[in-house]
Amino acid sequence: MSEGTISHSSERHRLHPRFVPIRPDSRGIIVPLPHQPLPKAATTVYVPEARKPKLLDQVREAIQTRHYSKRTKKAYCAWVKRFIFFHNKRHPAEMGEAEIGQFLSSLAREGQVSASTQNQALNALLFLYQAVLGKKIGYFEGVTRAKRPRRLPVVLTREEVGAILGHLHSSPRLMATLL
Repeated sequence: MSEGTISHSSERHRLHPRFVPIRPDSRGIIVPLPHQPLPKAATTVYVPEARKPKLLDQVREAIQTRHYSKRTKKAYCAWVKRFIFFHNKRHPAEMGEAEIGQFLSSLAREGQVSASTQNQALNALLFLYQAVLGKKIGYFEGVTRAKRPRRLPVVLTREEVGAILGHLHSSPRLMATLL
């Protein structure tokens, strides 16, 4: 046997690049374990590039780090998804205030959602742009706002109570039906 030939098969496997014990250092660079020298055959190690998480995964992670509730996470992700599909799967980073305004207006007009639902959609999109994409969102022009329902008064004023009682005393037949 020549001097450079390895006779034992386990020794050959130990020096093979696939079997070199490696670990990432503090910067994420793959290095051999300190107690074993790196053989010449394994000087380059292929490390696949870490992929950036998908947008909805980024939204979920941002919500979790802020300790929002599970229902908020579910609702915000649903609104982000609806926003993306409304604009034919365009990435939100490519869009801005005009597209957000179109989406919110369509919710009020075609979707006929309540004002609180439209506000929830707006808050989800603001969270997406500010917390996840790091993009400032300005004023929305021409957004059709959902109408808030007209609230009926729960308590009558003193004048209204006096008017009702005044009508009761003037009509004996009405008083008889009420008693």
